[in-house]
Amino acid sequence: MTLQMCEEAAMAAIALQATRRQPRQVPAAELRPLDPDEISDAIPAFFIGRNQAGLWVAREAHGRIGGLFLFKSSAVDFAHRQSAPTRCALVFPTETFELDIENRGNQLIALAARLLRD
Repeated sequence: MTLQMCEEAAMAAIALQATRRQPRQVPAAELRPLDPDEISDAIPAFFIGRNQAGLWVAREAHGRIGGLFLFKSSAVDFAHRQSAPTRCALVFPTETFELDIENRGNQLIALAARLLRD
């Protein structure tokens, strides 16, 4: 079974669970710019975390690109691919946050996210 098939099956399971789950009342965190004393602007940085639906979000710190994913590893791989050939800094916020830009990640996951909101 390929990874894509596994992601599709897991997405269907998440969508089914979401129909039974009560919506969270916790507001999503607002992503703030990184402190230049902690990380240089020359190093690409990505926020990796979960949204309120439980999906993984990868978002470049300046909001240039981002995506939704089923697995944490997929979000991390996306960040690494987008910053290639150099590496990037990964920031893992403890609060949930939403992808506030166009989804350039898994399009099937984006569809599931829309279904979860409706």
